[in-house]
Parts: sequence; structure tokens; C-alpha cells
Amino acid sequence: MPDMQEPRKNAVLRRPLPNEAATKALGADLAALVRTGDFIALHGDLGVGKTALARALIQARLALYGREEEVPSPTFTLVQAYETPDLLLTHVDLYRIYRPEDAAELGLADAQDEGVVLVEWPEKLGTLPADRLDIELVLMPEGGREARLTGHGDWAARLAELRG
Repeated sequence: MPDMQEPRKNAVLRRPLPNEAATKALGADLAALVRTGDFIALHGDLGVGKTALARALIQARLALYGREEEVPSPTFTLVQAYETPDLLLTHVDLYRIYRPEDAAELGLADAQDEGVVLVEWPEKLGTLPADRLDIELVLMPEGGREARLTGHGDWAARLAELRG
């Protein structure tokens, strides 16, 4: 994995997700921005929509190549990978991992070298790459959810593309 030092600058973007369509739209927006070497950390409580957002991103990226696939949750398999002509999409769910050493056996560094790694429950890794996108999903009191995106390193500039 890339350098693990914390970057000096980051960018923050908040996006309301009042319904499933908004979650899919955010996933599609992110799918257009991802590239090889990306690490996306999905934070939030159980059932807040981390898998739904990851699924939306993966399905939107596959759709760019005319592919429509089932994108199951990796809760039990821990890792699901999807190949496209330009990069590998690796979806990881660390909910059932208890020690960072256990996650080391999943080959995330190699997956990141080949494409994009989307990680649910990333705090279980211990240290996260410095260059990453953190997405925190939060239930809102009035209903729906909010995505709080924090871009570190290269992602700080790319978040500006989502604002436009």
C-alpha cells in the first residue's frame, strides 16, 4: 500500500442521500473518478448503507463497459473482485475481522496496485493509506442519510469535481 503518513491537506464534501436513487447517483459520480491505486474507506454504523454505496459504485463502473452484474455483499467472503478493462474493483468487508494482522492476509496492497479497493469497516486495518477517500455515512434525524466525503492526498482535488 502507498505511504501511510497523514497528508497535510484534505477536502470535505457533504452530500445528502435522501433515498436509494441519491445513493446510486453518488456511486455513479465516484465511479467516473476512480483510478488505479485508489483506496476508499467506507465508515458508518451497521445498516447505514456502506454496502449499497459500494455496490452502486461497482455497478456504475461495470456499466461503463456494458456489463450488468450482481454485486453481492462480501460480508461472508470478505473480498469480492470485479475486473474491468482498465482496473480491478475490490470490495472488502472487514466486519468479521478482529485483528489488523488478519486483514493483512487479504492481499489489499496487491489489489490496490491493480485497481480500486473499497473497504467497509476500515478502522479494523489499524493504519490507513495517507492517500485515500474517506466516506462516512450518517443517518439523519429527519430521515435519509448524509455522505461526508473527506479526500486525502490526490482525492482532495478530485472531490472538487463532485462539487461541480
